[in-house]
Amino acid sequence: MDDGTKYTRVTGFDAQAFVEEVLVGNGVLMENAAIVAKCLIQADLRGVDTHGMNRIPPYMARVRQGVLDAKATPSLNRITPVVAQVDGHNGFGFLAGHQGMACAVDMAKEFGIGMVSINHSNHFGMSAWLVQQALDAGMMSLVFTNSSPALPVWGGKSKLMGVSPIACGAPGGKKPPFILDMAPSIAARGKIYRAKRRGERIPLDWALDADGKQTDDPSAALEGVMLPMGGPKGSALAVMMDVFSGVLSGSAFAGHVTNPYDPSKPADVGHFLIAIKPDLFISLENFKERMDYLYQRVVSSDKMHGVERIYFPGEMEQLTHEERLRDGIPLVDSEIEALNAEAELVGAKPMRTM
Repeated sequence: MDDGTKYTRVTGFDAQAFVEEVLVGNGVLMENAAIVAKCLIQADLRGVDTHGMNRIPPYMARVRQGVLDAKATPSLNRITPVVAQVDGHNGFGFLAGHQGMACAVDMAKEFGIGMVSINHSNHFGMSAWLVQQALDAGMMSLVFTNSSPALPVWGGKSKLMGVSPIACGAPGGKKPPFILDMAPSIAARGKIYRAKRRGERIPLDWALDADGKQTDDPSAALEGVMLPMGGPKGSALAVMMDVFSGVLSGSAFAGHVTNPYDPSKPADVGHFLIAIKPDLFISLENFKERMDYLYQRVVSSDKMHGVERIYFPGEMEQLTHEERLRDGIPLVDSEIEALNAEAELVGAKPMRTM
């Protein structure tokens, strides 16, 4: 990372220990804090800084306001041999998602597929950590969630749909796995929050201000709307996320999910997870060989002018993960100060930097 900004680095190990201590100080059970911290730091290590440890201050603000239950543990209800529902009980979305994917994987191991709907949850950060949980068990997966209003539907001008990511994955053989994690907007809303936090500008095509005009001011963008990628296509994907995550689960939908930065009421987020056994139709060895062949075909494609390398989906984040495991996670001073302020509130130790 060489953009002229001054960064202080922290190891993944120290960052996770710090986040765990802050969470426990806010009433989270130790075993739950370990899950939440691991998921957040996975995002930082993959370079998805918008969904990493910098989410701790707004999460803790919701805990203090009583609209996110730090002590909650999700509960599971098996509906059929391959279908289950998790009630998040207004606790951390990471916990509901972790339990939901674990159940989906168990069902898929026995029956080939497992589907889990999750209600009464909260923001669960980077969707790719759930994809990775399935990959670690040798499974393919689909991961959907809805989120608070940020996008207009195509042809509209007011916030209605969330910047709700669609994610999926499939294991590879000798080559990297396939991991897709993308929002239906031109950019993730977390990137605008990060730009505001760091005093940076944003590209003009990311968002509109409250008057419907393009803006490079992140504060003005947050008062306006995000723009969907591909116009009506991105808008339709956002609606699809609401159907599968909100309507189906019984959670909030149609613009009624609460913003994770709004400490006034519970978020009531819904999620939808599927785990699939990759050797349902062909042998596992054949599947992995075919995935490796697909990888090779993708990365060795003829390059357009000015392109030095073609990456498989998820590969750039994997490379960033390797680099940050080695060199540490970069943070600016304001981010460290905000995190240390949270630690001070509960008597936890300040962030240990490299």
